[in-house]
Amino acid sequence: MTDDSDASMLVPLPDRFHKTGSGVDWRQRAMRAPTDELGSRSSSFGSVRSLQRGLAVLQAVNQHNGLTSSQVARSAGIPRPTAYRLLETLEGLGFVVKGVSDETWRPTLLTKSLGSGYREEDWVAQIAAPKMAKLGKEVLWPIDLVTFRDYAMEVRASTHGTSPFSLDHGMVGRRLPVLETSGGRAHLAFCTKVERDQILEGLRKKRGISGEICLPDGWLSKILRRCQSLRVGYRTTGFNSRTMSISAPVVKNGRPISCLTMIWIASALDFEKAIELYRDALISTADEISEELSGLELPSSVL
Repeated sequence: MTDDSDASMLVPLPDRFHKTGSGVDWRQRAMRAPTDELGSRSSSFGSVRSLQRGLAVLQAVNQHNGLTSSQVARSAGIPRPTAYRLLETLEGLGFVVKGVSDETWRPTLLTKSLGSGYREEDWVAQIAAPKMAKLGKEVLWPIDLVTFRDYAMEVRASTHGTSPFSLDHGMVGRRLPVLETSGGRAHLAFCTKVERDQILEGLRKKRGISGEICLPDGWLSKILRRCQSLRVGYRTTGFNSRTMSISAPVVKNGRPISCLTMIWIASALDFEKAIELYRDALISTADEISEELSGLELPSSVL
């Protein structure tokens, strides 16, 4: 039996992968301060008032798509002369345009370019960071947020820097293998069959593999079925012999867009005990992130 035919026999996804939430203004997220590796709001620099005002003006115009300078001033909470000067500056830069007949200001297509580099997984990392920090304090073991990208799992956020039991530091930005990590297995186990088949086809080509994929801990098809049964991806050997890990998917619109991974020292805790102690808390935190993400009203350039 091939890996593809085995994968088609995977059990249906649980109902929790189809949750929807109430609307949350995406701009509330965008206005947060830059975050560090843990997502803490911190900065060693003071704010630049003119930049704050300029962004408030641009946001007001972008939200309403047709405001007079007085209306912009009220929306941004600044004096009208200041709002007018900022609008003229933004017009000169090509971000807004003034109507010829109605004296209202509107955003240009150039405004869309501001959101083109911010991907959905960036929102996930921003939402996940405080929840990861909270879970990390409870379980003490390090937590990573990983995202599938270009046939690897990329670490987007991590508590390795604050965990007393971390064996690895500087994890953010690292690219990890898909097949040998719990995050990669979670993504494969809980994505659609179409996406899974495409990923596996690409991985086979990259690795020069034909037919069913066999890993040090067994056939991949059987591993993925067990992941679905456990409700988490898992790793007990192979990639890093010093540690084990489990990973719960963060989903939006029925598909995983990131995975939340807990790593522990293999000699300190056996796998079954870790499942008993930490699986539900990990899944619950991943569900909280999914729920908040599902309610975000993201701009079209991000989706």
